[in-house]
Amino acid sequence: MSTQPLMPKATAVWLVENTALSFDQIADFCKLHPLEVKAIADGDAAQGIKGLDPIVTGQLSREEIARAEKDTAVRLRLLESKVRVPEAKRKRGPRYTPVSRRQDRPNAILWLVRNHPELKDSQVMRLVGTTKATIKAIRERTHWNSASLTPLDPVTLGLCSQIDLDMEVSRAAKEKPIETETGVTLLPADVTTGPGAEEAMEDEERTPSEELDVEAVFAKLKQIGGGKSDEE
Repeated sequence: MSTQPLMPKATAVWLVENTALSFDQIADFCKLHPLEVKAIADGDAAQGIKGLDPIVTGQLSREEIARAEKDTAVRLRLLESKVRVPEAKRKRGPRYTPVSRRQDRPNAILWLVRNHPELKDSQVMRLVGTTKATIKAIRERTHWNSASLTPLDPVTLGLCSQIDLDMEVSRAAKEKPIETETGVTLLPADVTTGPGAEEAMEDEERTPSEELDVEAVFAKLKQIGGGKSDEE
């Protein structure tokens, strides 16, 4: 709620001309200096300004003025407006970067591109207040100063807050498509239920370690047995 009337000087002109309020009371209500109100009354100030009736504009009531006229110690109170005007939403534009920090923007962009490749160009622009052309040049290493760039955290440089950075990273993560896992899949039904399905399953599951060479095993046993008999 505003504590100052609309058009304070015009309101003061009307109060001086139409009420018996003291200079201090008018000055307090209109947020002016008492000497300025006195100058208005003397015709030395606010010349050509048409008085604004605070009763018509709904800022004062007649009862409030009458109460203050009876006692100079009373201070006028601004009436609460019956109409609620919604506040206009501020549109977030490009972030302003101080001149002393603008030279650090390419380093911050390089840090963001390397550490958070999921961020869109529009998000990087919001964080450090740069242009799409600059981001593209740094991504493709065609920036005029690419050889001297060093990746630096934009939060440390004071180009953005940690909250803003976390919010943009979280937003980019939500928009990133979910990768489908590619693993072992089931065999088709015609393979598992068709003729010769059991033999095919056994061949599929049999591993090389399970296929034993019987002759090689017996030959090994003979060598072991022969070695023992020679020692005896």
